[in-house]
Amino acid sequence: MEGPRAAALFRHEPGGHRYQRVPPTEKRGRVHTSTITVAVMPEPEAGKVRVDPRDLDETFTRGSGKGGQHRNKTETAVVLVHRPTGVRVRIDGGRNQHVNRQHALDVLRARLQQRADEGASARHNARRRSQVGSGMRGDKVRTIAMQRGTVTDHRSGKTIALRDYLRGQLEGLA
Repeated sequence: MEGPRAAALFRHEPGGHRYQRVPPTEKRGRVHTSTITVAVMPEPEAGKVRVDPRDLDETFTRGSGKGGQHRNKTETAVVLVHRPTGVRVRIDGGRNQHVNRQHALDVLRARLQQRADEGASARHNARRRSQVGSGMRGDKVRTIAMQRGTVTDHRSGKTIALRDYLRGQLEGLA
């Protein structure tokens, strides 16, 4: 769901919901119960990591490995250290210091983005787990009983008609 009122409408929905119904294929009229766990989460924001040049320590050194006299005399290898995070990148693949510097900056941005994504993912999963619970019977928030035509919120103890619930009129449950 999305829209200006979505967060307000679904603020009481997180948790376990028990859905009871008599399926059309059930010959003896037995009630089937399903458990549904609901989490209400904001959409993740995709962002590009910005690196402030003042947060970087930049040094140039001579490259290692084969390359002869040019390699041994010119400082084309670039070492970038992002001070706030301590992430360090060393690039010495090319013969040009400017190209190596740009490549090092790209690699540094990618590593910082990866760190940010991992942190956001961990926070997202922790928030979802706290809302959903274990999914067991004791965690139920709401029971939707199709055969009785009622919806009961177990936190508030209030019951509304199923037709109102299906129309999205959740105000009577809060």
